Amino acid sequence: MAVKILMLVVFFCTMIGVGFYCKKHTTDVKGFVLGGRNVGPWLTAFAYGTSYFSAVIFVGYAGQFGWKFGIASTWIGLGNAIIGSLLAWIVLGRRTRLQTQHLHTSTMPEYFGKRFNSTALKIVASGIVFVFLIPYTASLYNGLSRLFEMAFDGISYNVCVIVMAVLTGIYVIAGGYMATAINDFIQGIVMIIGIVAVIGAVLSGHGGFMASLKELSQVEHEIPGAYASFFGPDPFGLLCVVILTSLGTWGLPQMVQKFYAIKSEKNISKGTIISTVFAIIVAGGCYFLGGFGRISGVAVEGGNPVGGFDTIIPQMLGGLGDVLIGIVIVLVLSASMSTLSSLVLTSSSTLTLDMIRKHIIKNMSDKKQVFTMRIFVVVFIIISAVIAINKDKLGYIADMMGISWGALAGAFLAPFLYGLYFKWVTKLAVWVNFIFGSGLMVANMLFRNNFPTALQSPINCGAVALLAGMVIVPLVSLISKKPENVEEMFVCYEEKVTVPVKKALGE
Repeated sequence: MAVKILMLVVFFCTMIGVGFYCKKHTTDVKGFVLGGRNVGPWLTAFAYGTSYFSAVIFVGYAGQFGWKFGIASTWIGLGNAIIGSLLAWIVLGRRTRLQTQHLHTSTMPEYFGKRFNSTALKIVASGIVFVFLIPYTASLYNGLSRLFEMAFDGISYNVCVIVMAVLTGIYVIAGGYMATAINDFIQGIVMIIGIVAVIGAVLSGHGGFMASLKELSQVEHEIPGAYASFFGPDPFGLLCVVILTSLGTWGLPQMVQKFYAIKSEKNISKGTIISTVFAIIVAGGCYFLGGFGRISGVAVEGGNPVGGFDTIIPQMLGGLGDVLIGIVIVLVLSASMSTLSSLVLTSSSTLTLDMIRKHIIKNMSDKKQVFTMRIFVVVFIIISAVIAINKDKLGYIADMMGISWGALAGAFLAPFLYGLYFKWVTKLAVWVNFIFGSGLMVANMLFRNNFPTALQSPINCGAVALLAGMVIVPLVSLISKKPENVEEMFVCYEEKVTVPVKKALGE
């Protein structure tokens, strides 16, 4: 217990120290929300990766999908790396940085408002962000609860939630985006070390990788060796998870906002590589570890793990030594606090900049805007902590995250992606997609049993929502009134720059 507590104290002191160190960067809105658009490749890449992967991935997704798909769940992590990181940086990174700076936007709702010349779109998008980030945040706490109950016998889960919420609030309020980015870098290093150590310890307990794989192939299933096979027992379900967790990140405001703050072209190239390697190690490692859940002594009743899917990873780790368990706790805390800080910063900034400023309070100075954002950081953390404390009323972690990601990506991905590249996207198409994406996930949450069997899972439904948007936006744009005066929004892509001949041949 002393070892675990000491590791937590060092971790928390470091996070808070960074927050106060970065206070000098939070004197204005641009500094508080985007770090002055002056963030380097390592910080940006790690901020992207640590916001992507949290306790939700490590405890909820890795446990549930490792149980369902076996070793094939590793494909989810690889999909996150290739589609969710590599392609996201290539397709979105440069254009997002250029157009958001050109339009003077700091949030995704503000981008929609200016890109499509609609204040109403901005306000509705801001509401969607705030509402659907709450279940995601609650799922972070829920994931942590499972590990704390395993590692700190006798310490109240409620106390852990409150301590985590307070400490995250302190460093976000003090240091804004820059503190979040630096802490994300530190937390990312902890995550890499932790996941490698845990995988090594778990597999060595079964005689190594090949012995573990052989044991997994002998687990009973109607398809012999299904859990050790290339695509597992349910390829369609596996594909839906890959789509939602990989392509879905392209429409998540807390992820896309990382591209707003990139400093230079060179940083985009470096950030792309760093982010992809980080995702391969962390996401690939988490799902790879979860794939061995069925052979790790997890208690089973009626074919399912006792206590539900969210107990699988904690049960797998329960037999590790105190030092390794301490590393796991810091690993999951790192993953969760980095994501939580990103979520609260995104929510507070969008409420302040997109709802309060100009619409409720007409004249807000930079100082007042930063103060208001800090107030909303506190409000959002309190709401999510209260929901998390009532964890018995929450569903599985993966389901909560599926609803959140499905609604956000279903509503935002297609309009944002098409809006960056094409002038013909119409305001009506964006409205239709907002309503369809968020509406489908609300319907799935309220009337799940009335959906077709394949779509009752929030994961599958979320995947359908974002893919449908890729069709809805161009189709509605084709039959609706063409936008006017959009040429000026794309001139940022045509500005001439001079580069060395090693980058481009002369005439």
